Amino acid sequence: MRRLFVAALAAAGLAGVLAHDSHQVSRRKTLGFGPVLPNAAYHTNPVYHTSLLRASSDPFEVARVFVKDLVRGIPGSDFVIRKDSYTDEATGVTHVYVRQYVNGIEVADGDINVNIKDGVVLSYGDSFFRPKDSTDMFTAASSSSDPHSEYCQSLETEIANQLQHLDVHKTGERSNALEQLAYLYEWNCKFVDAPEFLADHPDFAAAEDAASGDISRALLQFMLAATPNAELQAQILDNPKKFIPEMRVSFQHHHHTDQPFFTVENVPDTVNPVKGRLAFVQVPQGDSTTLQLVYKFEVEMQDNWYETAVSAEMPHRIISVVDWANDSPVPLAPVPKEPQSATYRVFEWGINDPSLGDRSIQKENFDALASPWGWHALPVANDPSSSYLSAKDASKIRNTTTTWGNNVFAHEDWEGRNNWVNNYRPDAGPRKAFDFVYQPKKTDSEDALEEAQKYINATVTQLFYTSNLVHDLYYRYGFHELAGNFQQYNFGRGGEENDAVIANAQDGSGYNNANFMTPPDGQNGRCRMYLWNTANPYRDGDLEAGIVIHELAHGLSIRLTGGPANSGCLGWGESGGMGEGWGDFLATTIRSNKNYSDYAMGSWAANMEKGIRNYPYSLNQTINPSTYATLDKPGYWGVHAIGEVWAQILWVVSQKLIEKHGFTEDLFPPKPLEDGTIPEGDFYRKAEYTSDGKRKPLVPKHGNSLMVQLVLNGMKLQPCRPSFFDARDAIIAADKTLTGGENFCDLWQGFASRGLGVDAAVKGRTPWGGGVRSNGYAVPAECQNGDVPPPADPAPGDGDDDGDDDDWPWLQWVVEKTTVFSWSWPL
Repeated sequence: MRRLFVAALAAAGLAGVLAHDSHQVSRRKTLGFGPVLPNAAYHTNPVYHTSLLRASSDPFEVARVFVKDLVRGIPGSDFVIRKDSYTDEATGVTHVYVRQYVNGIEVADGDINVNIKDGVVLSYGDSFFRPKDSTDMFTAASSSSDPHSEYCQSLETEIANQLQHLDVHKTGERSNALEQLAYLYEWNCKFVDAPEFLADHPDFAAAEDAASGDISRALLQFMLAATPNAELQAQILDNPKKFIPEMRVSFQHHHHTDQPFFTVENVPDTVNPVKGRLAFVQVPQGDSTTLQLVYKFEVEMQDNWYETAVSAEMPHRIISVVDWANDSPVPLAPVPKEPQSATYRVFEWGINDPSLGDRSIQKENFDALASPWGWHALPVANDPSSSYLSAKDASKIRNTTTTWGNNVFAHEDWEGRNNWVNNYRPDAGPRKAFDFVYQPKKTDSEDALEEAQKYINATVTQLFYTSNLVHDLYYRYGFHELAGNFQQYNFGRGGEENDAVIANAQDGSGYNNANFMTPPDGQNGRCRMYLWNTANPYRDGDLEAGIVIHELAHGLSIRLTGGPANSGCLGWGESGGMGEGWGDFLATTIRSNKNYSDYAMGSWAANMEKGIRNYPYSLNQTINPSTYATLDKPGYWGVHAIGEVWAQILWVVSQKLIEKHGFTEDLFPPKPLEDGTIPEGDFYRKAEYTSDGKRKPLVPKHGNSLMVQLVLNGMKLQPCRPSFFDARDAIIAADKTLTGGENFCDLWQGFASRGLGVDAAVKGRTPWGGGVRSNGYAVPAECQNGDVPPPADPAPGDGDDDGDDDDWPWLQWVVEKTTVFSWSWPL
C-alpha cells in the first residue's frame, strides 16, 4: 500500500511534498476516520404513541418510556439518560441524550437524542445497536471488517482518480487537491498495517503483565499512528518494550456507573495522562452492525486532542478517531462590587479586518444576561491562577485588570506550548484602559516576526474583545450553560464549569492557520491563533474577526450536536465538514450588512482577494457554483472543502429569509430588563402567550437573526454524526418549533436551489465523504412554487465544475494561482 502511494506521487511530480513544506504553511498532523452506521436514522415527524399518553408530563419520563419501546427486544440491551440532557427555556424543548449499554458495557456510538415538548416527541436521532442475528452480535479484532483499512483503500482510489486528470509530463503541473490527499494518506495510513506487524513482534506481545498490558499496548499502537515525531515512531517499531513498562495504568470507578475508568501516565508524546475506558463500538457488516470491544482513549497531545477507539485484543486496530482540535436570569451567586468598566482600542464588532476600517475605543459591552459580572470578574474558587490561595479566599470575587476573565483567558503563546496560566498578557491598570499601539512596519524578512511581536498588547486585546463578544452573542441564541458553553463559573445555572476558552495569540507552533480544541463540557476549550507570513509586515490572524468567529464556532457546534458531554459527533465526512461550514457561515453572517455583498473567507490574513476557500460566498452561481453534488468533485474529500459547500447552502437559504423578513444591522438581542425579562424592542416579534398565560418562545423578526436562531436550534435537534440531510431537516424542524413552520417552503426552496431538495440522494456514502450524490431540486408538494429549476452552468471552460474535460484548464489555472492557500489554511 505504501509503495503504491509513493509511486503515485512520484509519477505526479509530488513525491517530495511530504518531505519539504515549500509553502511555509503550518500543517498540523491530524487523524480522523470511522465507520458510517447503516442503522443510524433521524426522524422529524412528531411521535404520538400510546405508551407516551400513559407517561407523565415529565419530559424525561416521556423519553424513558419512548426509548424503552425503541430498544425492546435487543438482547442484553439497556440505556442510561445522560446527565447533560436539559430543557431549553427559550424554546421549551427538552433535549434528552441517551447512551446504550449491552451486557453492562457502554456502546460508545449507540446514541439516541430525543427532542420533547409538551409531552410530544418532536424528533429523534437513533444509532442504537440492533443485531441482525442474536447469535452473531460480536466481532473479533481479527475480523475482516477494518474501518481504518477501508478508509485508506478509498483514499488510494481517490488519489488514483485525481491522477487521471493530471498531465504528469507538464513541467510543474500539480494539483493542490492531490497534495492535500497526499498529506491525509501520510498522516492516516502510514501505519495502517502496523497492528499485524506489532502483534507478531515478540517484545510487543510479551511486554507488561495481563492486568494492564493490553491497555498499554493498544495505546502505544495508537501513539505510533498519532505522533508526528518520526524518530519516536522508529523507536516504537524497533523497541516497544522500552515504552510499555513505563506506561502506568491506574483504575478507578466513575461515581455514576459501575464501569471502571482508568488513566495512563508516561505515554510518549502526550502532555497529560490519557483517560480511558472499556466500551463497545459498532462495526458495519452489510446493512447491519456488530459490536467490537475497544478501549476508548482521550489523548491530549501538543497539537491534537484525540478521542479514539482501539480494539481491545490484538491486533490492536484503530476503529475510529476524532480530533477535538478543529483547524449565559439573575445570578444566584453574590454579585461583586461594581467594577470599573473596561475600554479597548480595537477594530470594533462588525469590522472584519484592518483593511475595512480603523481601530477605535470600545466599551466593555458585555451582555447582562450572558456575562452578568462583565468580562473581567470571576470567583477565586474558579480561577486557575488562584489555586495557591487559602480556602477562606475561595468565596471572593476577583476583578482582573488583564485579559483574564470568566469567559476567556487571552495571552501570547510565542513558544507554541501548552503552558498558558503564566503567559504574558497586557495589564491595563485600575482604569482598565486597554489602549495600545498597532503600527507594524515593513522590515527585512528575518525581523518580521520580531516586528509583529512588538504589538502583542494590541493583538491580545483584540482577541479578548472579539472572543467575549462571540461568547455573549452565542449565549443569547441559546449556547448557554446547560447547553455546554465555555465559562469558568456558571452562576448556578447548571452545566459543567471551569471551561473558559484558552485563547493563544500569535501561537508559535505554526503560521498561516488557526484551530480550536473542543473537549466535553467542563474542560477548557483551546483556541490557537497564528501569524500569517503572507505579507510584509506579517498579518495577525487575531485581527481578522472572521477567523476568530470561525474557530469559536467549532466549540459551539460540537457541544450543541449530540449534547455537551459528547465531543465525538462531528469527527469526519459530512458531519465534520458541516462543523467547518457553520463557522464560515456564522463569520460571514456576522460581518454582513444591509447592502448585500459577496464575502471571501480569510482574504486579509492570506493577502489574497479570493481568500482561503475555493469560492467566495455568493448568490451568483457563476461566482460560487457549489451544490450538494459538488461533494463528489475532485478536491472535496476533506472536511474543509465539504464545509464550503454547506456554508454556501446556508448562505443561500439565509438570503431567502432576508428577502422575506428583512435585515437587522445588529444581531445582538435587546439586553434584559431589571426583572430579567427580555424586551421585544425592534428585534423580536410581538410576544405571544399560551392559554395559561406563559410567554411563547420569542421569534427574531428579521431574516438574518432568524436564520442564526434556526441554525443553532437545529444543532440541538440534529443527531450525533449528522448528514447534510439530517442537518437540513433539523433546521426545518427548528422553524416548525419556533414559528409553527411559517418558513417551511422558503427554507425548502433555499435548500433545493443548491441541490438539497427532497429528491436529493446519495448512494454508498462513506464515513469520510465518499459516495455518489445526485442533486435534487424538488420541494415538498405543499409548497405552491413547485420544483426549483437547477442552476444554470456558466460557459464551458470558465469554472462550471460540471466534471467535463473543459473544466480542467480553468481549474488547473485556479490551482496554480492558489496553490499555497486553497486548502493549507483549513482553520
